[in-house]
Amino acid sequence: MSVDENTDPGPRAFVYDPPPAGPLPVIHADDHILVLDKPSGLLTVRGKPEAHADCLEARAREVYADARIVHRLDMDTSGVIIMARNAEAHRHLGLQFEKRQTRKTYQALVSGAMSADTGEVEAPLITDWPNRPKQMIDHERGKAALTRWWVLERAAAQTRVALAPMTGRSHQLRVHMLSLGHPILGDNLYADDAALAASTRLCLHACRLELRHPVGGEAMVFESTVPF
Repeated sequence: MSVDENTDPGPRAFVYDPPPAGPLPVIHADDHILVLDKPSGLLTVRGKPEAHADCLEARAREVYADARIVHRLDMDTSGVIIMARNAEAHRHLGLQFEKRQTRKTYQALVSGAMSADTGEVEAPLITDWPNRPKQMIDHERGKAALTRWWVLERAAAQTRVALAPMTGRSHQLRVHMLSLGHPILGDNLYADDAALAASTRLCLHACRLELRHPVGGEAMVFESTVPF
């Protein structure tokens, strides 16, 4: 089954207006890896139109010419992202993500006061082709997707939650929160009008990434301050 039509705001116009260029937000850099704090509103990799050429990868390569993409964050999601600086590091990091040996934690502000303190959403996802890039829940054709969540703080009209994706599907956290009836504030794809108007940005931030260094295997933790 797909996401309930009554919670689906329909497609909204997309205009790419990336944040101004500035100093690259580097969390960590060595000869093998580059860890950045991606701003909201910036594509991770360039899009097909020339107007979408500005992206985190391009900005990184202006300073670190050998930087290579390992994983991605949605354009409107901010936070920790890692790049490789050579082929062996790229291979090693890619395998960690593929085998789910990394641990990612996000924070989000969602609409409404969530009643439970913790829970999980296990709902398979598939591209909603007539409305792409949107994704939807489809129990027959979708790919397995699991998100664990826990409440950090409640207010009358919103809840701050921590989110741990156990899988890495496109828009997974956004669709899974929507499926609980608590869309992420400022989400221009999935939020209703009130939740969209509640924030000038998507309130989703990759605040913590845990993995092993591709050379030597040292356990490393990278964190970024939540900006909302």
